[in-house]
Amino acid sequence: MSETLTRGQQLEAFLERVPIVQTLGMRCDIKGDDMTAVLPFQKKLIGNFTIKALHGGAIGTFLEMTAMAQLFLVSDVERPARTINITVDYLRQGRAEDLYGRARVIKLGRRMASVTAEAWQSERDKPVAALHGHFLLNRSGETSS
Repeated sequence: MSETLTRGQQLEAFLERVPIVQTLGMRCDIKGDDMTAVLPFQKKLIGNFTIKALHGGAIGTFLEMTAMAQLFLVSDVERPARTINITVDYLRQGRAEDLYGRARVIKLGRRMASVTAEAWQSERDKPVAALHGHFLLNRSGETSS
């Protein structure tokens, strides 16, 4: 393939190969360096059928993948970063509807990055969950143990 892919196209190609992204049905709407992740509602994502609430693991995984995708989009790393640690605050019940997410890279260092992300449903100013995470960057020519 002789054509050069944009960073957004590289991200989309990577996400198509990640099993958890495919399992969740997650997709990313990319415009330049701006990305909104979407987790379409599926019945299999419900964790509590009595109150029809999304499973916290699905929400947390969605936020982690959103943060990693945004970091890949705005950095020059050749491979997606690896998670060092994440903290997820569950703020509201995730209802049986689509979930949206955005992330922001707070600090991009040579070897590590700090990223925040939020997930919401019908109202962006009422987040369902928030993530703060640190990620190890995979820069070309470096080996990590």
